Amino acid sequence: MYLLRAFLVWLVIIGSETIHGTLRNLFLAPRVGDFHARQIGALTGSLLIFVIAFLFVRWIAAPSTKSLVIVGLFWMVLTLIFEIVLGRFVFGLSWERLISDYDVSRGGLMWFGLLFMAAAPLLAAKLRGMKTETSSG
Repeated sequence: MYLLRAFLVWLVIIGSETIHGTLRNLFLAPRVGDFHARQIGALTGSLLIFVIAFLFVRWIAAPSTKSLVIVGLFWMVLTLIFEIVLGRFVFGLSWERLISDYDVSRGGLMWFGLLFMAAAPLLAAKLRGMKTETSSG
């Protein structure tokens, strides 16, 4: 049951991130350039993900620390799939353009955002003082 709830929260996250990206492209990118806007967006997007995780982590009701890690990894995989499908097949972006967001040597910070997303449920639970079992999942 907790994975269904985690999926519903991911829909909130991805909807928020879509709005975040649209606003970034409309208002920030024209001022600082696309590349810098995407870097700033990775940081502000991570904050947005954390706020949503913080608000919903109790409702997800993951029964253990392991389950919270699974939720974060689940969100990360769903987001990667979403990014590829949307970027490549809806917007027609090149593979090079998609990969550039993940290439740290070229300033891409998406891996950091995804890793933070994977950790967000556990971090949010810790910050909320939630007690979880460490063995069951």
